[in-house]
Amino acid sequence: MRDFEKPGRSAVFAANGLCATSHPLAAKVALDVLQAGGTAADAAIAGAVLLGICEPQMTGLGGDCFILLKPAGEERVIGLNGSGRAPAALSAEALRARGLTAMPIHGIDTVTLPGAVDAFCRLNADWGRLPLADLLAPAIRYADEGVPVAPRVARDWGEDESILQGDARRFYLLDGAVPRVGQIFRAPGQAEVLRRIAREGRAGFYEGEAAEDMIASLRALGGGHTLDDLAATQSFYTDPVSTAYKGIELIEHPPNGQGATALLMLNILKHFDLTALDPLGAPRAHLEAEAAKLAYDARNRFLADPDRTTRLAHMLAPETAARLAALIDPRRALPAATPLTEAVHRDTVYITVVDRDRMAVSLIYSIFWGFGAGLASQKYGINFQNRGAGFSLTPGHPNEAGGGKRPMHTIIPGMIAAGGRVTLPFGVMGGAYQPCGHARFVTNLVDYGMDLQSAIDAPRCFAAPEGMKVESGYAPETRAALAAMGHSVIAPEEPIGGAQAIHIHDSGVLEGASDPRKDGCALGY
Repeated sequence: MRDFEKPGRSAVFAANGLCATSHPLAAKVALDVLQAGGTAADAAIAGAVLLGICEPQMTGLGGDCFILLKPAGEERVIGLNGSGRAPAALSAEALRARGLTAMPIHGIDTVTLPGAVDAFCRLNADWGRLPLADLLAPAIRYADEGVPVAPRVARDWGEDESILQGDARRFYLLDGAVPRVGQIFRAPGQAEVLRRIAREGRAGFYEGEAAEDMIASLRALGGGHTLDDLAATQSFYTDPVSTAYKGIELIEHPPNGQGATALLMLNILKHFDLTALDPLGAPRAHLEAEAAKLAYDARNRFLADPDRTTRLAHMLAPETAARLAALIDPRRALPAATPLTEAVHRDTVYITVVDRDRMAVSLIYSIFWGFGAGLASQKYGINFQNRGAGFSLTPGHPNEAGGGKRPMHTIIPGMIAAGGRVTLPFGVMGGAYQPCGHARFVTNLVDYGMDLQSAIDAPRCFAAPEGMKVESGYAPETRAALAAMGHSVIAPEEPIGGAQAIHIHDSGVLEGASDPRKDGCALGY
């Protein structure tokens, strides 16, 4: 239990339904949908789409999503992959011929087709109870009338403003300037696109005027994207991957997401007695950092489009984790893992919802870097994602860029099961940090017995390629001890990640927690 004399927030407890996400308006809309009779899937869609208006630097209709869903009355978990593909015209060979040795981070070459809208339509059709038009109505209203810019959103907006190019500056700046806290941001073009989706379903986005606007804009920017590329975009169901850790099961979305990286991290950490270590001490932070370096190195080698990921079983095999754990020196840091272009990326949104029938949804939705590729469509202002930056240009690599391929993604929804029952949908935002964030959240709960909100609030650190990022919540002596171990200790440029979680207690009571590093909250009824 937290110290009520210190600043902090309590977890939220509710009996019927609960949502936790990174913006209060989205949490309220999701709760309204639950109270109107919608399922957790309905509520997650309504909240997620609104997040694209409330946090446009993080996500939007031009992005991708991944979903884990536990059906009502069942304990199985289903994955839905809402990631789009590269246009058929993308060629690694052509990019290398231009002198590139790695994918650019922004610009037209990085734009992959948006998959989230198709996934939302499929999720509603298969697992919803309310009409899609009802779920999109709040986002349409807010896009037309505007939303006040929240504090964390304003901060991120300012940091990402330089990425915006051409039409994107017209749609995502107010009179040419970054919006201030409390200023109203409107997106009437997106409202019109949402109306089309409400009327026509996926055809309102992947065909017709909205599709023509996106493809004409991309081609005017030099892209090889086609209407056929967009129309062919489809989400698909998949089976999650998981690992056991000290009495619980961590469930992750399979590739092309990086959830397997979190599983490998936990498999490595099993070989050490974390319970004997101070949760805020240098030895625990060091072991986590070393496990992350090794797991991320495996990620960089193996994870790719599901059609091209062939070493997943090897990556998750117990003997692989044992061999990697043996490489860790408890007293000395290993070199950093090979960096990818997404190493410093942090931008995404996450929402989790549990309804009165105990359907649970864990949904993550992103345009990758802040404002994605920095480009937007000319008529409606759809912000294009830069997921293609996650491809490799190494010849023969499983994740080598190519037409029709899905790149390796950073975004990963999570769930925890215990005793044969799904107990905890959760997610940790923060780009490359996410697998490390999943592992830390699990070990905070399991090894250190933290309550849900404390497990989210606790200080974080991350062995990024540019150095060991250590939040200010760590003591100076811990920083000094990490430096003595060989870590290049640096202050993060912003809080590390952001998390949301809901615990479904044995009693049936719901407990929700929301990260104070973001603007959001947990709400229940």
